[in-house]
Amino acid sequence: MQTSLRHFVFDNMAAMRFIFVFALLLVALPTQARLNVLFIASDDMNCDLSCYGNPVIKTPNLDRLAARGTCFERAYCQFPLCSPSRTSLMTGLRPDTTQVFDLKKHFRSVLPGVVTLPQLFMTNGYYAARVGKIYHYGVPSEIGTSGLDDPASWQKVVNPRGRDKDEEGKLTNYTPHRPGLGSSLSFLAADGADEEQTDGIGTTEALNLLEANKDRPFFLAMGYYRPHCPYVAPKKYFQRVPFDLVRMPEISEVWKAQVPPPATASTQPWPWFGVTESQARESKHAYWAAIEFVDAQVGRLLEALDRLKLADNTIIVFWGDNGYHVGDNGMWKKMSLFEYSARVPVIIAAPGQKTRGGVSPRTVELLDLYPTLAELCGLKPLHKLDGRSLKPLLDDPRATWDKPAFTQVWRGKFAGHSVRTERWRYTEWDDGREGAELYDYAADPTEQHNLASDSKHAAVIAGLKPLLQANWTNPYRPTARPSKKGK
Repeated sequence: MQTSLRHFVFDNMAAMRFIFVFALLLVALPTQARLNVLFIASDDMNCDLSCYGNPVIKTPNLDRLAARGTCFERAYCQFPLCSPSRTSLMTGLRPDTTQVFDLKKHFRSVLPGVVTLPQLFMTNGYYAARVGKIYHYGVPSEIGTSGLDDPASWQKVVNPRGRDKDEEGKLTNYTPHRPGLGSSLSFLAADGADEEQTDGIGTTEALNLLEANKDRPFFLAMGYYRPHCPYVAPKKYFQRVPFDLVRMPEISEVWKAQVPPPATASTQPWPWFGVTESQARESKHAYWAAIEFVDAQVGRLLEALDRLKLADNTIIVFWGDNGYHVGDNGMWKKMSLFEYSARVPVIIAAPGQKTRGGVSPRTVELLDLYPTLAELCGLKPLHKLDGRSLKPLLDDPRATWDKPAFTQVWRGKFAGHSVRTERWRYTEWDDGREGAELYDYAADPTEQHNLASDSKHAAVIAGLKPLLQANWTNPYRPTARPSKKGK
């Protein structure tokens, strides 16, 4: 009996020791096994990338990232302007919920307790840091400051400032009458090295943060200011983009006459803000050079992940905050509901995804990134999100998917609302009172023919119209035009 008791005590003490050690391992495992997040944003970058099929621009590093993961060829922003778009992504909520439609209003004034994407990671033990532009900054006016940042979202912030900010007097500006450099057509083939530019300095700071935090779970957001105007990059990138291959698409007064006036109101005077075709080509060339410059900085980040042996344990997300016209149909910049303005690059590479190098044709939205990262990292969102996790499309890029994409803009006291499916885009201005548009991308990828008044497509409109009505059943209507100052 005593022997049995001794065995009982011994066995239980051994079991307790085992349980204690196992418990310690469980505590340690989340720190070691959690996936990191490298969250890379580019300002005003459209889909003119080689991995999206552009034959002129060379973006080998984004191509390399796409080969590691999934390239979403039909990804759309919710509002083609910096602050509304970024706010929607970072909160996981549509602009009608955040009520951010301009460049001045901060979402905390409406949703003071909302848990942003990096905050969700912080509440789960992650280190969260930001370098550069993630929330809104006026570019170039607020480079080197925190802009319209959200301090609650970060434990560490870095606001780089380089010689591009200091050398604005060297810019070529073809639209000096426009308010502010951020809305101009201006550019500079800069002297000096990449590391002297704001985005080069930012990349170096991000590399330092990766090195310092490689042994704990992190959410690192790297926000690039380019290719946002002024289009600035070191001279070598201008030399890499062959100028003779930079072409301006044909423009047509017939095309302009068939679309409602609000559709082209973001580019006035039309076309190309009144510059000559030669000046437009130079501006487009500079924009593409700035894209190649950003691609090179992304390459530095990817190399650091490999060197620090973090690549197999880090989710990498690359995204643009809105699309960008560069002369198509005479349009320039953003704030329209055409494809070039609403469509954005989104590339995700996640450890463990079943398909690599896939291209997804499904329509997705920027606000889908919040639930995607939450699911991939096993985190439970603390409020209801408007997006949907893209994880099924990482495993199978062509998986069944029934979710359209929605984009909106404001024109004075009325809005434009647009829904995009894989084949169609349907847009209403002021609920149709100011006009409507319908485009069939299977037959008309460059949006040359507005089919909204064609009775042959009445059934298509009848199917798309309820999607708009369901998504904007009670839209918030500001009493004054949203401000663009500070951009």
